Amino acid sequence: MAKRIMIVRKEKCNPQGCGGYLCMRVSPSNRAGKDAIVKSADGKVEVNEEVISDVDRIAANKCPFGALMMVNLPEALEEDPIHRYGKNGFALFQLPIPIFGKVVGIVGRNGIGKSTALQIIAGLLKPNLGQADKESTYKELATRYRGSEAQAFFDKLDKGEIKVAYKPQQVDLIPRQFEGTVRELLEQVDETNRLEELAALLDLDKFLDRDVKHLSGGELQRAAIAATVLKKANLYLFDEPTSYLDIKQRIKVSRFIRSIAGEGTAVMVIEHDLIILDAMTDLVHLMYGQAGAFGVVSHPHTTKAGINTYLSGYLREENVRFRDKPIMFEKRPPTKEAHAEKLTSWEGFEHELGDFHLSAAAGRINKHDVIGILGENGIGKTSFVKLLAGEERGQALDLRVSYKPQYLEKNDDLVVTYLHDASRYEQQLIAPLELKELFQKTLNQLSGGELQRVAIAACLAKEADLYLLDEPSAYLDVEQRLLVSKVIGDLMAAQGKSALIVDHDLLFIDYLSTGLLVFEGEPAVTGRAEGPFTMEQGMNAFLDGLQITFRRDEESGRPRVNKLGSQKDREQKGNGKLYYC
Repeated sequence: MAKRIMIVRKEKCNPQGCGGYLCMRVSPSNRAGKDAIVKSADGKVEVNEEVISDVDRIAANKCPFGALMMVNLPEALEEDPIHRYGKNGFALFQLPIPIFGKVVGIVGRNGIGKSTALQIIAGLLKPNLGQADKESTYKELATRYRGSEAQAFFDKLDKGEIKVAYKPQQVDLIPRQFEGTVRELLEQVDETNRLEELAALLDLDKFLDRDVKHLSGGELQRAAIAATVLKKANLYLFDEPTSYLDIKQRIKVSRFIRSIAGEGTAVMVIEHDLIILDAMTDLVHLMYGQAGAFGVVSHPHTTKAGINTYLSGYLREENVRFRDKPIMFEKRPPTKEAHAEKLTSWEGFEHELGDFHLSAAAGRINKHDVIGILGENGIGKTSFVKLLAGEERGQALDLRVSYKPQYLEKNDDLVVTYLHDASRYEQQLIAPLELKELFQKTLNQLSGGELQRVAIAACLAKEADLYLLDEPSAYLDVEQRLLVSKVIGDLMAAQGKSALIVDHDLLFIDYLSTGLLVFEGEPAVTGRAEGPFTMEQGMNAFLDGLQITFRRDEESGRPRVNKLGSQKDREQKGNGKLYYC
């Protein structure tokens, strides 16, 4: 197969807008009499990849709508794709393979085929081995992987020896597909008679008899996990099982999923929260490539080595560099109070929000501060931020505030119009967040991750003294989360501004924050904000409530959860230093 492919994004192809097939007219191969880029039956263009050459990159570059994308494949990639979405469509190379007795993770950027790979393993998508209009059989896949563990896996699938239970990514679609209570939903799928047991393990008791259309995202997620595990299966697949969950729930769910794997049971999971992925899995497959063009699944690595390799951006055994620079976590010394310049402060206050009671100790924010806000769902974090932003009456700060809400609204505005204020931040916002290619879309046309990046840019582009961002990591992949954290930190440092960040990804908060606000209380009843603290003080207070300890990875510096009851865990708890002993 050629070491290059050209992707045609049909939805962007606009022959009338470019004066009539501009790419066909400027293609050097076409001008030499070859049919490299041609008109297809649907009026758009298609590409004959056997004919195109590197010189036809000019045709892709000239397309004013970005409908063509020429991509160089890794040199070591010799085989045909496992699956391709039609001629000139996205190509997936290789597959992750479940291992009985293990939890196997998949980590990679959005848009490079992680969910596609999981759907193939689940049997929901029949791979075509790169040939349009073809569906391969499990026997063909076993032949493709002859001599490997994958052959044995596909042989078992072919013989019906593997039964799959699959939790999809989009749990918010459940209310559209099912009517009734959570209990009724779970009773319909319960093949193990463990409904009450799992309800207790996953904290479903409080909403078992509630209609599914009235559930929050976190409640839907836990109900979906329970529905998956209530099926009799020996292979359980989870696509992003911790989205919408708070940190306490993520830890609980990760331990629960880890407990499922046994001698006769395999588990595979896609996860963007690296701390949870690290704690949950035994092995990981890295996925790399180019979003919307192609994705490649690496060989499995032990979890520790795999995540460090992912952060390094270089797969040594495959000689592939998929990121320009490694991502490193550095321990930052706390800002000395004597040299800190105050930006704003608030007195201690009490506030009633219906039946919910919110209180906060007196607090202060200095210039250049990036304060992470941690706590369970339903404990007042969003309400606190809304009060400071003036979105709720009673505690607005006397300074200019820019606020990004947790729930983002779509409309028919063009992205380029919505981001008018951000145009002056080309290098600080537009380029690093990869927003230019979204300019001609409306907000209604954006995916969750695209809308999140646009909303973050719009918030940071406003003239303000304090920036308040509620769950900016939602819908973002690992690299986007760490990139967003760097963008926020750099802007605050360069402009002498400050930010408050509500989020549930501890690695994201750790990478980003100079201090912490910690919320405690009883969800939906009462919540109290304490701080801001230094990172060490805040994390010690927060981790004590979770009964977990963190250490730094000696290679990457990233935070890692110590195994519960391990020597390191006991040692740090004994010293009262739960965070990076």
